[in-house]
Amino acid sequence: MILGIGADLADIRRIEATMARFGARFIDRVFTDVEQIKSDRRRDRAASYARRWAAKEACAKALGTGLRMGVAWREMGVVNLDSGQPTMALTGGAAERLAAMTPDGRAARIHVTLTDDPPYAQAFVVIEAL
Repeated sequence: MILGIGADLADIRRIEATMARFGARFIDRVFTDVEQIKSDRRRDRAASYARRWAAKEACAKALGTGLRMGVAWREMGVVNLDSGQPTMALTGGAAERLAAMTPDGRAARIHVTLTDDPPYAQAFVVIEAL
């Protein structure tokens, strides 16, 4: 059963300009420690951060809240399964929203796909109840 679907398209140049303007203040406000470690190792940091930005936006849409109703940026983080497949780790208000929308007796699974074709990064998120 599909609980939510979200998509987002981010302009890598916009993320890069925001990083240049606000630096660590922006990165620390939006991205989890795991996302920062992963993105900071990349040759094209801005594209990596833009993909994660798009995933957070898409996840907020799939949760049906956007970035309100107790859901914050750092409560949604892109992580990788052992296979390398991306998914989302939710904490705080985002995790509470996911629990509230998941029917009793079911487990939620978050599917994520990330891509970029400069100057854009894109993400799709599907939340499924198993």
